[in-house]
Amino acid sequence: MNDADYNRQIQQMVEFIKQEANEKSNEIRIAAEEEFNIQKLTLVEAEKAKIRKDYERKDGQAEVKKRIEYSTQLNASRLKLLHARDEIVTDVLASSMSKLGELSKKPKEYTQLLVKLIVQATLKLEADDVVVRCRKEDVSVCTAAIAQVCKEWSKLASELSLPKMVLDSETYLPAGKGDGKTCAGGVLVSAEGGRITCNNTLDARLSSAFQANLPLIRSNLFEGNN
Repeated sequence: MNDADYNRQIQQMVEFIKQEANEKSNEIRIAAEEEFNIQKLTLVEAEKAKIRKDYERKDGQAEVKKRIEYSTQLNASRLKLLHARDEIVTDVLASSMSKLGELSKKPKEYTQLLVKLIVQATLKLEADDVVVRCRKEDVSVCTAAIAQVCKEWSKLASELSLPKMVLDSETYLPAGKGDGKTCAGGVLVSAEGGRITCNNTLDARLSSAFQANLPLIRSNLFEGNN
């Protein structure tokens, strides 16, 4: 083999090696690109999932916040409505209280009312001695009522013996008008030195009746507006 053949053979080997290197390089490049694309797709999908999860979390937080705000506004509206209704109910009671004073302006009817109130309170106390307290302006009519009770006791309360009954001439119920606490009328009957009492003032009776009938009053006032 001469030098030319030798050189040609060497050149062929070099070309073969270059071709093998190029092919291997292409294989490595293609494999690297595929691996890169896979990793890129994985990273993209992971980032998309992260963004989607973050969006869902924020969207859920926004929905929760929206519900909380709605609930807060709804409760505030309900409280405002309840407050307005309470004011109306209070006004009804105040209006009724103011009209109680009219009862004492009719002596005949008021005397009969005091008779019933005195008898009821006395029966409730079941005492041998009772003291009847009234407003100072009602002394005369209350005296007449006590006299009538004593006179007609057997008809009014036959189940109990007539107790000793006196009018309190030292302490009076608040007046119907004036500063501070007032009283629309009626009586407060006590026994055993004031240790037991029965408050049969018109104010107390109205408050008791009002509380007992409050559900019905509310229903009549606000029916159809719940």
